[in-house]
Amino acid sequence: MESYVIARVIHVIAVILWIGGVVMVTTVIIPSVKKMASKKDQIKTFERIEGRFSIQAKITTLITGLSGFYMIYVLDAWDRYLQLKFWYIHAMTLVWVLFTIVLYILEPLLLHNLFKSFAEKNPERTFSIMHWAHWFLLLLSLITTAGVVAGSHGLFFIND
Repeated sequence: MESYVIARVIHVIAVILWIGGVVMVTTVIIPSVKKMASKKDQIKTFERIEGRFSIQAKITTLITGLSGFYMIYVLDAWDRYLQLKFWYIHAMTLVWVLFTIVLYILEPLLLHNLFKSFAEKNPERTFSIMHWAHWFLLLLSLITTAGVVAGSHGLFFIND
């Protein structure tokens, strides 16, 4: 059980760093970059910040996934995926899968080039779309986090 507790500590810290970074990007960085006067400065600044944050996001999502699945394995709690009252486990997995696909597949193979191409033509619209997408992912993450905390303390919004 000691390894489970260590995994949970690691998991929570990784989630804080990951989702905290999403909060920072969504509420501070994108709005600040959108207010810059020069289109060139907007793109250059965002890409520099995003490049550094991307490394942190990739590491923390990897640690989050590994520690999360390890805890399910240790508890042999795979059957929770079959119970509706544990909806938050489905939500955690969904949020993790979405971010993992974006960070490891879509961003390097598609989104980086699309961003550059669209930002050169219409930075205002590009940053608005990107900001909306970040807000969506952040809200999904916060709803999931609220469900996890409530569910892990026995408050189930859905009972089987």
